[in-house]
Parts: sequence; structure tokens; C-alpha cells
Amino acid sequence: MKFERRRAVVVGASSGIGAAVARRLVRCGYQVALVARREDQLTELADALNDRAGEDRAFVYAHDVINYDEVPDLFDRIVDDLHGLDTVVYAAGVMSDVAEDEYDFSKDRRMVEVNLLGMMAWLNEAADLFTRMKNGVICGIGSVAGDRGRKDQPGYNTSKGAQAIFLEALRNRLATFNVSVITVKPGPVSTPMTAHLGNMPFMISAEEAGRRIVDAIMKPAKGDVYVPRRWRLIMLVIRHIPGFIFRKLGI
Repeated sequence: MKFERRRAVVVGASSGIGAAVARRLVRCGYQVALVARREDQLTELADALNDRAGEDRAFVYAHDVINYDEVPDLFDRIVDDLHGLDTVVYAAGVMSDVAEDEYDFSKDRRMVEVNLLGMMAWLNEAADLFTRMKNGVICGIGSVAGDRGRKDQPGYNTSKGAQAIFLEALRNRLATFNVSVITVKPGPVSTPMTAHLGNMPFMISAEEAGRRIVDAIMKPAKGDVYVPRRWRLIMLVIRHIPGFIFRKLGI
């Protein structure tokens, strides 16, 4: 089966980048399943999007991404409700506030559970469907933080680095089935998750990030997409800094 690229699910759609991607997709004519833990925020977003569109294009599905066993049935229900699916965006993510002298496994576990394992649960379902369809777009929202092991956020960096490896493996596995797998690596984005970090260099708004991500989905882009594009060059340099110099720089 092949569908026009007009049906999407955004996991982590209640705020930040996920909400911005959902808004952009609806404006581009998609029907969008909004998935997140906070049902009240999803409902508010869906109401605003549907009012603006003049029809029902956004639909609410309350779900905590660490409830992995719920994913197969919920995924199938979304496909049935939307009468098809061709795009899956995983934007759910957490970044715990970790002090420089803090080593807290519970915070690390939470980041891995949400950022990585939740993504694997959802994107495995998408990969299975799109392989059978021989069509589709999978998009995972990673981070430039996953490109190097920086000292401030070991757990977060690890979850994002592992995300990138998983997405690359999916891309290689699904390439022969006409399925596009996009790894989006934003630099700092102004969202509730990053509010405690203040104004950071080259920080962009969630709406700007959402626009660039949807542009990549609709092309669709190949491989890694840095948002904004300047981060591709910045991270190329950072990845090639020798370890002993990198430690001295303290970044």
C-alpha cells in the first residue's frame, strides 16, 4: 500500500520542538496524531490547530513513552484512525538538570528510557509498517550533544549518541525499501526543556526548528540534518579535536 504523504504521528507533541513540528505539518496539509503524556496540553494544541484549519486535522492520543508495551496497540489504532500513515516523528525527550559533582543513576535512567528506549519502541513499529508499504519517512529528533562526550551531561549525551546510531542502523536496513530515515541534530533550541540553560550561542526558536525539520521531512532529506546547518561544520571541527585538548577546553 502507498499513501500520499499526508498522515503523520508526532510523539512528544505537547510542547517544544514536537509541538512546533506538529503545527508545521498541519499547516502543510497533514493529518497529525499528537502523542504525549500531558493530555491537557495536547487537547489545547489540537483545538487551536483544528480551529485554524477549519477542520479536524490534529488528533489527541495520551501516552507516556516509557510504557513500551502500549506502543504496538496504540500505533495500530492511530493507523486505523488516520486511514494510513506515512510519517513518524519521534520528538519526545528529557534532559535532567545535573550538577557538576552529581552522579545520579535515576536521572540517567530516565533520559535513556525516554530519549532512547521510547524511540526504539515507536520506530520499530514504524519500520515494520513502512517496510511492508515500501514507502514512508521516519524522523528522530536527536541533538548535537550526541556527537561528543561532553562533561556536563554524560547521561543526556549518551542517550542522544545512541539515538543517532540506532537511526543510522534503521536507515541502512530500510534503504532498499524506499523508506527514508532522518536524524535531526539541532543545536540549542529555546524550549521548556532548555529554559534553565539561559540564552546559548546560536540558539533558535522552537518554531524555526520545526520549520527546518518539516522541510527535511518533505524533501525528504538523506541522513543527518543539522539545525541550523552551521552546526554541521561546528560539530565536524569538535568531533576531530583530540581527546586531551577536548578535556582541557572543558566543553
